[in-house]
Amino acid sequence: MARVELHDVKSKDHFVDKVKEAVANMKQGSWLLGGGWNNDFWGGELPMASWIDDITPHNPVWLSRIDGHMGLANSLALKLAGTSSYMNDPDGGAIIRNSNGEATGLLVDSTMKLITSCIPEVSVDVRREALMRASNLALMRGVTTVVDVGRYFPGSSTETSWEDFSDVYTWADLVGKMLIRVCLFFPIETWARLRDLKYKAGPKLSEKIYLGGVKAFADGSLGSSSALFHEPYVDEPHNSGLEVADINSLHGMTVSADKAGLQVAIHAIGDKANALILDMYASVVSHNGFRDRRFRIEHAQHLVPGMASRFSEQAIIASVQPDHMLDDADSAIKKLGIERATKGSYVFQSLLASGTKLAFGSDWPVADINPLGSIRTAMKRIPSGWHEAWSSSECMNLSDALKAYTIWAAHGCFLDKDVGSVSPGKLADFVVLSTDSWDEFSREGSAYVEATYMGGIRAFP
Repeated sequence: MARVELHDVKSKDHFVDKVKEAVANMKQGSWLLGGGWNNDFWGGELPMASWIDDITPHNPVWLSRIDGHMGLANSLALKLAGTSSYMNDPDGGAIIRNSNGEATGLLVDSTMKLITSCIPEVSVDVRREALMRASNLALMRGVTTVVDVGRYFPGSSTETSWEDFSDVYTWADLVGKMLIRVCLFFPIETWARLRDLKYKAGPKLSEKIYLGGVKAFADGSLGSSSALFHEPYVDEPHNSGLEVADINSLHGMTVSADKAGLQVAIHAIGDKANALILDMYASVVSHNGFRDRRFRIEHAQHLVPGMASRFSEQAIIASVQPDHMLDDADSAIKKLGIERATKGSYVFQSLLASGTKLAFGSDWPVADINPLGSIRTAMKRIPSGWHEAWSSSECMNLSDALKAYTIWAAHGCFLDKDVGSVSPGKLADFVVLSTDSWDEFSREGSAYVEATYMGGIRAFP
């Protein structure tokens, strides 16, 4: 929230102007950081280092794409990172090159660590301030509990999530500055560390901090053309996406984490990635036996026909983000073709009809924290500039959309005994809306949060 914000950029010139404005008051040598750009908002052309090199000769730049699976570095940042056009793409990542084979400045998934490893660590004080700022935004939007999977992506350090746990969350709880409830997930590589902590402290450190489970990645994202599909991208016939983790290694860690009683959540966007993880989860259950484990697939964004029923059959939580479809609508058709984009994308109602539990979220900062807006999106499915729903048969009703953002989301992280509904014995988290009519909300969708209560005490405003 304190960095260069590019969510609203709609053209190359606007992109360049934003960077120029941000760098104007910076000291030479300091990093210009930010992100949120979506090249589909200006026709699809990907940005290049050459766009900003002339205006950032003395400042390294790193600007992540809206989905967090691609970023743009200027030439100075590439030089500091020792990146060259002659480098081979590492496993689970890609260096984007032009027709001459030269690096354009764009790095995808695991290659992003080349740059991020060079960026100075943010101070503890700044991270603590960031928690306060983000928590206040959440409360303003009516959110009292979040699942935080940490500052972790393929190829990055597994320590940052643990550092934030000790330096930020634990500190805030001790000094009475935890404004919201958090359920923390940690990199799957560190499953034994979480097992030991939960054995020592239990799953609930306080009424504000819960120890959830472990998180991993199977693929990248649609917007960065790194989501893993059975068939190639229509606009890139030689690319079917990236498998960002070794599936055998991931299987082994999942078996171990699950055997230790930890919940596992794995990011899968493309249809092949979802199939791989569903198969892997089935294998883990066969190996470790049946129990209430609530395996999660984060996003479950693109599924082949018939796959939705597997979520229900295997009791998999589909952790999905309705507002992502607003950003993906046009690019999905370009990248996948009309049939694949319409029949297999964001199939919320199909998942529900099969008996799958949905857990709604925002994946913020990929999409804004705005449950009311997200509920409307799930009901209407009408992207900006469209006049009709994207696959109208997948529109949800109000009751189910509300449950997906409350009790089902709580169920999805084992917090349904404490939150998710206004019920005797629970923590009395609730919001007051500006309308007293759900019918009006369904028609107009103009309601806003007037007040947010936590534990029966007013937390906003």
